[in-house]
Amino acid sequence: MTLTLAGKRAIVTGGASGIGAATAARFVREGAKVAICDLDAESAQALALELGEQNCRAWSVDVADIERVTPFISDAAAWLGGIDILVNNAGIAIPGTVIQLDPANWRKIFAVDVDSIFYASRIAIPIMIAAGGGAVVNIASISGLRGDHALVGYNAAKGAVVNLTRAMAVDHAPDNVRVNAVCPGLIETPLTQAAKDAGLWYAWTSTIPMRRAGTAEEMASVVAFLASEEASYVSGSVIVADGGMDAATGQPDLAKLASELLLNAEKAA
Repeated sequence: MTLTLAGKRAIVTGGASGIGAATAARFVREGAKVAICDLDAESAQALALELGEQNCRAWSVDVADIERVTPFISDAAAWLGGIDILVNNAGIAIPGTVIQLDPANWRKIFAVDVDSIFYASRIAIPIMIAAGGGAVVNIASISGLRGDHALVGYNAAKGAVVNLTRAMAVDHAPDNVRVNAVCPGLIETPLTQAAKDAGLWYAWTSTIPMRRAGTAEEMASVVAFLASEEASYVSGSVIVADGGMDAATGQPDLAKLASELLLNAEKAA
């Protein structure tokens, strides 16, 4: 499959690291011109320099602030010469149950994970429509499809992203604007490094049928497909990329356990 991204003009939020950075790099390799934004201005600028300033430009933006997002989208569109692709990737997670989570953090999660998509899309989509169409890819999570322990804010926000994606797809299909979401599972990024540092990696990856975390580059491949003309009839879809985790019931591998019990019994005998 040959992706048709040559000459495309793309915006990636949260583009300084992880899935956002990998997506920006993949887009540039495929011939697109990319504008990225991130709170981490230094890392965003470093990536832009690495990818080539003629191919990528960085902005320092708080995506939860409509007063910052609106001019960013307009300025990026001016530099790009239009917008063909918008990747709403920025997101945060703060742990807590409904009892534990501070209301200010509840609002912060929704501001970054959900409001930012609304803010960016409401400016970018009319620009796409004026040019004949485009593609929006929202980065959700398998946590938007199922519940996790003590992640109530993140679960609720990513669930909102999933249905916001569907609503946007329905609204803008007549405008030739496709809107899809990617739901990653465990991905090896700077944000999940803490789990490794805490010695939790094996416990986490052992619940995944593929027995490993995904990579940011693997997620970027999914995003690139959805953004390309190869996905020209795909809209309103929620693509799960989690190593098979969402496909499993969560019940233990009884055959494996039975085999281990039998082996232990034979050893004891």
